[in-house]
Amino acid sequence: MSAELKKFSYLAVLFLLFYFMPVDSLRLQNAAIEALAMMHEYAREHVLLCLVPAFFIAGAISVFVSQQSVMRYLGASAKRWVAYAVAAVSGTVLAVCSCTVLPIFAGIYKRGAGLGPASAFLYSGPAINVLAIVLTARVLGLELGVARAVGAIGFSVLIGLLMDFIFRHGEEERQQAFVGLSVPETARPLWKTVWFMASMVAFLVFANWAAPALPVGFWAAVYRAKWVVAGLALASTILSVRLWFDREERAEWCASTWSYALQVLPLLFGGVLVAGFLFGRPGHEALIPNRWVVALVGGNSLFANLFAAVVGAFMYFATLTEVPILQALVGAGMGKGPSLSLLLAGPALSLPSMLVIRSVIGTRKTAVYVALVVVFSTLAGVTFGAFFG
Repeated sequence: MSAELKKFSYLAVLFLLFYFMPVDSLRLQNAAIEALAMMHEYAREHVLLCLVPAFFIAGAISVFVSQQSVMRYLGASAKRWVAYAVAAVSGTVLAVCSCTVLPIFAGIYKRGAGLGPASAFLYSGPAINVLAIVLTARVLGLELGVARAVGAIGFSVLIGLLMDFIFRHGEEERQQAFVGLSVPETARPLWKTVWFMASMVAFLVFANWAAPALPVGFWAAVYRAKWVVAGLALASTILSVRLWFDREERAEWCASTWSYALQVLPLLFGGVLVAGFLFGRPGHEALIPNRWVVALVGGNSLFANLFAAVVGAFMYFATLTEVPILQALVGAGMGKGPSLSLLLAGPALSLPSMLVIRSVIGTRKTAVYVALVVVFSTLAGVTFGAFFG
């Protein structure tokens, strides 16, 4: 099909869509409002403190983290237990959502990380969130909290291993492009780069530290000190980049950060609008009625668990918001098995993140990754529901 014919086809579809659109429908109007409201909420609450720091971290990985380091710990030639341990542990450090982890994932993958460890990191970043797991145990029960922790840690490794196995031939060819490259050694000590990166990660973590369920205890104390720690981390980042990196390196860092932002933001914002139009914000109905979702995820059937995993995979959950959403669904009759399925698939995926992942690793690999997350989440829900439902 020629380019002109494709454009005409798209225009024809858009024309028919708007021509027959029932604009007087209250549900359609509400769905449009929800799409804008979700985009408004996302822009206010998740861009400046979540995405922007993540973009700078991704840019720093591309510029300041040597290719040799990436290949040593996450490359195809790295020891498997080291690569997957590093990838899985990252989730306990980065308390981020599925969209925030994307630019960091793109950075390590393009820097030479193997598909398996990179996929493990992609899942572990939003799924193995210590705060979310603790909140799950407190609000939804210890059993569900432990099951979420065990499932998330295990799945990050299993998904990575399977992605590496399924696409092993293509990965071998891709890794060959990194084998013969000579990476110039820098005179800068390793600890300076580590300090700089750790400062940015610390700012990302503490600036987004959510309020605990109870206003007392260790987590409450950390929350009260979050801006002090985040401020110190930001000051450390600015000071270290000024003292240890020259002007050309800083310019390259900014250019790389800008490149990631241009790649991710258009797809991300478009996906958020679609997700809001279809499902709405927590507690608000959009095009798809909430009662339909609740009616389909009661009990512990295979279909209920699969449906919960699929819906969770396409919905967008900001960090920690999955817990109150699930609490409401459980109160409306959602089964324990589907609850775990949604917890394991929801935070790790979303429609916006799928669009961005596709732009990094391609359609086929993205489809397999999404399918693995959905299948493992479904099986975990069925098993959990059989024992504790």
